[in-house]
Amino acid sequence: MTAQLTSTRRLFVIAAPSGAGKTSLVKALLEQEPRLRVSVSHTTRKPRPHEVDGRDYFFVDVARFEAMAASDAFVEHARVFENYYGTSRAALDSAFADGFDVILEIDWQGAQQVRRSMPACTTIFILPPSRQALEERLVKRNTDSAASLARRLGDAVTDMSHCQEFDYAIVNDDFATAVTQLRQLMRVGRSSAAPVLAASRTELQPLLAQLLG
Repeated sequence: MTAQLTSTRRLFVIAAPSGAGKTSLVKALLEQEPRLRVSVSHTTRKPRPHEVDGRDYFFVDVARFEAMAASDAFVEHARVFENYYGTSRAALDSAFADGFDVILEIDWQGAQQVRRSMPACTTIFILPPSRQALEERLVKRNTDSAASLARRLGDAVTDMSHCQEFDYAIVNDDFATAVTQLRQLMRVGRSSAAPVLAASRTELQPLLAQLLG
């Protein structure tokens, strides 16, 4: 059974469309917050250059992943871009036992599962400042074909349509500001002061209309 969340064991779920800058934000956050740890996920995709098994992901084959899923070894799991991704209960237990707060970098599907099993978690969605900015960031990666880029942009719209299911949203326009907002949310969690640190529902409406239109 997964360790229970308490005032000293907190779980933060961070999701974003591809290209919104989630990974860079979390990396910067970890450099400033030593009590945080990112839970290492399992995946069936092939390792990229310089990725290390057990550090970046636990790389497993489909049969192993499906066996783990069948035995309820995951807090959440989903299929994304033809590959499986999942957060193991053992990984969370280990981090909590070592005294860390934990960040999950997952998609909206995984976030829904985590909310059901661990409702005390804090969920945060990262948004790009515009649809144009999102497309430019994806193009700059230079890792996708035209067809793959078009699919990622389409999937990004689907991802962003779930933004308001999350407790908080942060718009990654100015990187330093977004990192500061993340740090503040990590420190106050669900306290009454937290909503002023990120975009409110009303403030988000014009941006979401443009991103989803």
